[in-house]
Amino acid sequence: MKRTTVMLPDETLARLRHEAKLRGTAVAEIVRDAVERHLAEADRPRNRSLGFIAVGEGGPADASERVDEHAAAAIRRRGG
Repeated sequence: MKRTTVMLPDETLARLRHEAKLRGTAVAEIVRDAVERHLAEADRPRNRSLGFIAVGEGGPADASERVDEHAAAAIRRRGG
């Protein structure tokens, strides 16, 4: 494990220290956990916007009946 320095606003650091005291753990442990959770979330696939979904008029007339087919076609067009 490597050491690093993180600059935090005074208020954030005070809250972090308070949380560590409540949990009975080190500030570093809370920071490591937060960074790991953030990176895990960033690694999760994001939903792509499907361009055929429209509000009001426009889009395929049969979109509601053939939603799976239209979704697959839209994903293929975007290279997915």
